[in-house]
Amino acid sequence: MRPPGKMSFTLLILVTVFIIPVMAGTEYMAGSPRLSAALSGTNEFSQGEEVQLTVVIENTGVNEFKFVQSRIVDRDDLPNTAKYLMAALSPGVAPLQIKSDPQMLGDVKGAGSVRASFTTKINADAPAGTYTLPLTLNYAYLYQAEQFGFDTIQYTYRQVTEDIGIPIKIRPDISIEVVSAVPEHLNVGTEGYLTMKIKNTGSEDGTQAIVRILRNGNSPVVPIDSSVYIGDFPSGSTAECRYKVSISGNGEPQTYPVDVVVVYKNNEGDYVTTGNDTVGIPVGGKADFEVISPSAEMNPGSKKVISVEYKNTGETTIYSAQGRISAVDPFTSNDDIAYLGDLRHNESAVASYVVSVDRSATTKEYGLDSEIRYRDALGNTYISDTMKVNVDVKPLTGIAAVFSNPVYLSGIVAGIIGIMYLLYHYRKK
Repeated sequence: MRPPGKMSFTLLILVTVFIIPVMAGTEYMAGSPRLSAALSGTNEFSQGEEVQLTVVIENTGVNEFKFVQSRIVDRDDLPNTAKYLMAALSPGVAPLQIKSDPQMLGDVKGAGSVRASFTTKINADAPAGTYTLPLTLNYAYLYQAEQFGFDTIQYTYRQVTEDIGIPIKIRPDISIEVVSAVPEHLNVGTEGYLTMKIKNTGSEDGTQAIVRILRNGNSPVVPIDSSVYIGDFPSGSTAECRYKVSISGNGEPQTYPVDVVVVYKNNEGDYVTTGNDTVGIPVGGKADFEVISPSAEMNPGSKKVISVEYKNTGETTIYSAQGRISAVDPFTSNDDIAYLGDLRHNESAVASYVVSVDRSATTKEYGLDSEIRYRDALGNTYISDTMKVNVDVKPLTGIAAVFSNPVYLSGIVAGIIGIMYLLYHYRKK
């Protein structure tokens, strides 16, 4: 007979062996995905606005009737998992465009969520109101898993397409349209005015409205007076505004853009800025001049009134023009400014300057600097680019050359004195 202690130990070992559980598998007999969707953030937008609509898609589906048995092989997928989810957003009857393609979002497990972003452009003339955007979801889920033996499972998936409505609201806003834009004296390098008519094409009546013009990028059209207060701006009304603008000197005669916005107080008491409307402004060429008179001729040591004819070759009229010549060695002048008056495109005027040439001047052609000081239509003063006035200094010829030469002149004087002396002695005898 064995000792009691040894029998207890053996029995304990056998019991331990028989009560160790066999590894079990899990099977879900029922369940499916349940998807819902909503916008992240605000769902209110303005006319003409381009926004990113971020849709949050959530899976609230659950699994039912869970079985755990040793003979069950674990499934790769759960019935409440939405597999290969694809989301597509469309405008429906809403006045907007969806610019993004459908998006692949992968698998979404139960209690999980994913986000999909869609670039959306609200029409500028979109009527205010609430709209529903159809969100189409395509996915598959594990409908049935049939086990054969201990190591084989046949999966059956069900394909699902469902639509979920995404509500958005388009606020009643002011939308603007530039009906006309008339430039006044707008030329390169000068200042002028711009008169515009702006129409409220939106569905809201604005109050305390201010119409602003803004420089568009690097456009040479730069606003000086950029804001005009128009007060009440009802839907469908038109306001006329006049602005002072400048045109930078590096521009060209062509059409340039200007942006227009309206800042107003809406019916909720908030100040709102509309989307901008861009309008083209024609700009004329800058003022330019040319000396069209031939070279003036002078002789060393002479003083002469030279005439210089200037032509306005620019595209704008200039006012109260004055010509000026810069006399440098060997030239001098005490009368180097001449009044030209108003000059329209292709008109010319003649200026007269009194110029002296030093007696020691080298005989050749010189170029004297000249410029025109003028005013534009707004009274601003400008100075033209420097032009050259050609003066050809030529040597004296004929009797003038004799009398201008001191050697010849001394000989003549000596001869005259000699003749007079002989005549005096002749009469005395």
